[in-house]
Amino acid sequence: MAHDLPPWVAELTDPRRAETLDELADRLVPLAEHAIDVSRRLQAQLNELNDPFKREALYGRVERLKARVGEALEEITAEIAASGEERIERVVADWAGRAGPGERGAREREVRRRLDRDIVPVLSKRQQDVAERVAERSSAALEDATRTLLTRVEELAKAVTDLIHEVLPLAREGLALAGRISTLSGHARKAGRGPIPDELKDAGAETARAFDEAVARLELEWAALGARSASVRAALRGAEETAFSWVTEEMTRCVEELAPEHVQALNDAEARARSLFEEPSAD
Repeated sequence: MAHDLPPWVAELTDPRRAETLDELADRLVPLAEHAIDVSRRLQAQLNELNDPFKREALYGRVERLKARVGEALEEITAEIAASGEERIERVVADWAGRAGPGERGAREREVRRRLDRDIVPVLSKRQQDVAERVAERSSAALEDATRTLLTRVEELAKAVTDLIHEVLPLAREGLALAGRISTLSGHARKAGRGPIPDELKDAGAETARAFDEAVARLELEWAALGARSASVRAALRGAEETAFSWVTEEMTRCVEELAPEHVQALNDAEARARSLFEEPSAD
């Protein structure tokens, strides 16, 4: 197969192929390093899996939700204000356009002055009332969404904690195995040179079998844990997006419910503004 390693790799890392004490010691060293590497990678993956559930990450997730809701609320408030400004500008443009040559600027200033005095404050107050009611509904929805988000994160955190407690002993097993291999390599070094005694040969063979089994389990768990980590990240992201959608949907419903009242306020303001200029000016 294309991904198979060259034959010499096994030749230099399999203690069972050693014929002298030096060769046995030399082949045990990379096995210990391999066991340590796999164990540390597995531990690092466990730490990464646990990172999203630390206090700082949890706080950041809640704050991010609040910030996104705040931005959405600002957009709605801006749209409410813009709708009022649009009506005012329409009245200004209409009445200023009726001015004679050279009088448009003065006419527009007079129109704005009277609108700012008699119309804009009332319209602004009604717009503020609408915005505050949307904000109130949004705040209540945000509290509910945050509670649900925290509950889901807590449930997921418990499952992840159980998984970590289940897998962590395997990582420690790899480190313990590396210690045993290093000890055996040291014994081989101290035994001098020449042929391998039967006792060390049997120990080397047994260690190689234990290494193959342990590393196979660790590699399999590492691969499975990588997939599990991706699922956890996706679940957390999904919970956060669902919480945000929950709030924005409530905001949208609130805006739809208040829309007729808001449109009526705009119509009343525009009608009052137009009637204002049909009346004799008291100034």
